[in-house]
Amino acid sequence: MKALTYHGPGRRTWGEVPDPAVRDPEDAVVRVDAVTICGTDLHILKGDVPDVAEGRVLGHEAVGTVVRTGPGVRTVRPGDRVLVSCISACGRCPSCREAAYGQCTGGGGWILGHLVDGTQAEYVRTPFADNSLHRLPPEVSDEAALMLADILPTAYEVGVRNGRVEPGDAVAVVGAGPIGLAAVITARLYSPGRIVVVDPDEGRLDAAKRLGADEVLTLQQATDEAVRALGRDDRGVDTAIEAVGVPESFELCTRVVRPRGRVANVGVHGRAATLHLEDLWIKDVTITTGLVDTSSTPRLLAMLAAGRLEAAGLVTHRFGLDEMPEAYDVFGAAADHGALKVALFRT
Repeated sequence: MKALTYHGPGRRTWGEVPDPAVRDPEDAVVRVDAVTICGTDLHILKGDVPDVAEGRVLGHEAVGTVVRTGPGVRTVRPGDRVLVSCISACGRCPSCREAAYGQCTGGGGWILGHLVDGTQAEYVRTPFADNSLHRLPPEVSDEAALMLADILPTAYEVGVRNGRVEPGDAVAVVGAGPIGLAAVITARLYSPGRIVVVDPDEGRLDAAKRLGADEVLTLQQATDEAVRALGRDDRGVDTAIEAVGVPESFELCTRVVRPRGRVANVGVHGRAATLHLEDLWIKDVTITTGLVDTSSTPRLLAMLAAGRLEAAGLVTHRFGLDEMPEAYDVFGAAADHGALKVALFRT
């Protein structure tokens, strides 16, 4: 089969690799019908994730059809249309028993496209299929379901839920890429008083407005004073969600949050950020980090099927699966192409 493989910083190949097979009783092999590219894949290609071995098939988000299962799989069978979650869960370890699947110690967690071969291929082996695949209802399209593989649960769990967004709150989302836009969508579920989005790209700010942001600011406009003034009593925002993964965006979040506010870091950081405790210690600020657990995926899927969750508008570019190199070029230069999420489909 063909797959996108990593060969060290800055080097990737779309070419032939061996077909995956069932190795463990709880495995399933899934035919990939739709797949996308994540910002984390770009971090891997930049060398920010040193655990990724050369030759690894990248990708951790897909929708597909089950073609084979191991003897221990009980909840899916060949022919089922499924969402492949970015997180694999053994279901038995202490972390999984607390629904902290991202921290699975039984061989799961974020392994697809990281520690085992991933989804940017014609077929993918999915460990712990019972806990890591979600059967899809017919009313949910492949494209919409793709948004539930990673960005919507990540933005919801690590950004909105960790940031404890509540009705009437002022929320700042720094970064209007796919994760930041997903944070806007899922923050709206809690009826905040105002959502402010900061990004240097005018096209992404337009998308943020379309998806529900109340105020949008360019980097030049987003002075500390200007963002704080959009919070309650001009004291800062209740929750600041970092959705970029660079020191400047994290440090901006810590400066614009009000006393007793929350900073929820979602971005994947490849460089050190300065934590200004000399300013923060007296403000009672809570800072959270996190890897998505995907414990919310069934709930979000039910909302999507019921028409209560917005997923349209996040995909801007579509390709055939064999156009993977072109899709990476577009996504890697997103600002030049006005790209948000790209989606690739089996033809």
